[in-house]
Amino acid sequence: MERPIGRRAVVRGGAALGGLAMWPRARARAQAGATIRIGVLTDLNGPNMASNGPGSVVGAKLAAEDFMQAHPGLTVEVLQADYQSKPDIALAVGRDWFDSHGVDAISNVNNSAAALAIAGLVRDKNKVGLITGAASSDLTGKACGPNHVHWVYDTWALGNCTGGALVAEGGNSWFFIGADYTFGHQLAGDTASFVTKAGGKVLGSVYTPFPETTDFSAYLLQAQASGAKVIGLANSGTNTTDCIKQAREFDVTRNGTRLAALLMMIPDLHGVGLQAAQGLALTEAFYWDMNDASRAYGKRFGARMNGWMPSMIQAGDYSAVTHYLKSVVALGPEKAKADGRAVIAQMKAMPTDDPLFGHGVVRQDGRKLHPMYLFQVKTPAESKSPWDYYKLLRTIPADEAFRPLNEGNCPMVHA
Repeated sequence: MERPIGRRAVVRGGAALGGLAMWPRARARAQAGATIRIGVLTDLNGPNMASNGPGSVVGAKLAAEDFMQAHPGLTVEVLQADYQSKPDIALAVGRDWFDSHGVDAISNVNNSAAALAIAGLVRDKNKVGLITGAASSDLTGKACGPNHVHWVYDTWALGNCTGGALVAEGGNSWFFIGADYTFGHQLAGDTASFVTKAGGKVLGSVYTPFPETTDFSAYLLQAQASGAKVIGLANSGTNTTDCIKQAREFDVTRNGTRLAALLMMIPDLHGVGLQAAQGLALTEAFYWDMNDASRAYGKRFGARMNGWMPSMIQAGDYSAVTHYLKSVVALGPEKAKADGRAVIAQMKAMPTDDPLFGHGVVRQDGRKLHPMYLFQVKTPAESKSPWDYYKLLRTIPADEAFRPLNEGNCPMVHA
């Protein structure tokens, strides 16, 4: 994968590899010499770098380059920082960016605890948060706010799309292995609610220290001993891949027990390999081989990432930054830089439209809506080419995939 290029590396201009339609009124409002700065706050060296990290920086840069080609009066600079999956470091970097480096928006933020902290910071500073990497459904629930949006996925959607579907297929008893922080507890909890709602049972759960746990053998054997038909992995990145590899090593699924990766993306799967991961059920918002537009983006992305295909988050970084920049131009850069709340309001007022996620909307609570997809990992014999990993089991429409607006307890909805 592409090596990180320093905490505050910047892209200025550059040849765009694709174009966006430009609205005449928007062109007129773009101010010559205006500069928008976006900070990608991500995991460049830790357990989630494969599905976020350098690829999220690339996604933001591709969006910036495309937009500058369509809007030559606007300069977009992309900065990056590794916050080591620690909320306190995320806040320190974010404050420094806003106070000393003229950053207008922070994107990605792949850790839920850090994302919740950044949501508070952008509200205090009246800046913009484009949360693409974090999973907590609280970001559009009790922690919703006027200065951030939540793109790609969340724990409610993952639990809804994976948990209910597997119960319907006979997986009516579950045991959860989760990461011991906000994300892991909420993902396991949201999935458990859908399992029980569908008539299944939760036989137990165990939470492992994050990110330092590498040996999951005792937890997997505990899950196997429970007799559960499904072992739900409520973790991510290398924690998930280690679980899958060790489950195969200990033959945990020999009696028909099924593994469900509640948050696993294609770069992680690539590291595991089809031999170990075949048959795995998972939910994604994007797959590079879905259609001509996704394949074209995969080719562009892969050219900068040594052939690796984008995760749904890395695709979401492109999508979120694109819609943000459209809103900046619609408002006018000067107003957009001065008032993050106005930018978020504009993002909600305009329909979303990009080649990766298609048409959609950003709801009042900040939730970006689009379909989700339940996949099964192919066997080695079924895979016909590099990165040909998924077969589609079910498409979940946008209005079914995400939590209903009136059930999230977002203060902005009930105000």
